[in-house]
Amino acid sequence: MWVRILEKIYGVIGSPIAHSMSPEMHNDLFQYYKLNARYHAFHVEQENLKDAIKGFKAIGISGFNVTIPHKVAILELLDEVEEVAANIGAVNTVVNDKGKLVGYNTDGQGFITSIKTKVKKELADCRVLLIGAGGAARAIFISLASVGVSNIDIVNRTAKKAEEIITSCNYTTVSSFYTLSEAKYDLEKYDIIINTTSIGMHPNIDETPISITQLSKESVVSDIIYNPLKTSFLKEAEKKGAIIDNGIGMFVFQGALAFEKWTGIFPDPLRMEKVVRTRLGGTT
Repeated sequence: MWVRILEKIYGVIGSPIAHSMSPEMHNDLFQYYKLNARYHAFHVEQENLKDAIKGFKAIGISGFNVTIPHKVAILELLDEVEEVAANIGAVNTVVNDKGKLVGYNTDGQGFITSIKTKVKKELADCRVLLIGAGGAARAIFISLASVGVSNIDIVNRTAKKAEEIITSCNYTTVSSFYTLSEAKYDLEKYDIIINTTSIGMHPNIDETPISITQLSKESVVSDIIYNPLKTSFLKEAEKKGAIIDNGIGMFVFQGALAFEKWTGIFPDPLRMEKVVRTRLGGTT
């Protein structure tokens, strides 16, 4: 039975979760748009996930985000999952539709919304190289393919996970797997190069995922890391004249898309970015 509550409750579940910037970002938006709602961080261990979702249904929580380690396990606990999220095999946003929990994945679409502000041509016409083959790479790969980007290659240390992403995608792509040593000599052919790994994240800020000696200055180089705001990978790309994009855009827009699904309002991304940058200390 769906329970109606006066103040709408939203949140994020994960383990660990204390570091999440989502509560500050979303609560600022609820206040700014004068919505009677509150967003909380819920620490949920893997063995308690089923009970937590049952509890959310019982209290009528209006919606929630899902982060590590629950993005995959949550699927079997939902009433419905959108097509792209099902193909990705992971959900990061859940909407309570009159008692029915519906899962979405706004990670990949958040990246797309962000990267569109950087590229100079139609996204569908871009040739893309993804570095890494983890969950973030899968979300971005399938989301790009779902909006018509047909040339997407993956570079990874091993082939198995990369090839699984390519073969399991339900959308038409022309895609190949390359090793790190193979890809670095052919980077100039890519319009967009995306690091989806944690290489270069604080505290290992001097590391880079791949050599970019052959990079074209016409390329857009993206790194989904946002701590530091400008990784060594992005610094090297910027020195070569490339347009760079850090992980704040993806984080902000995935949150904006979730907020829109919950409220019907697409929020001000600049306001959201300001909250995130303030939390990160401005120059972290």
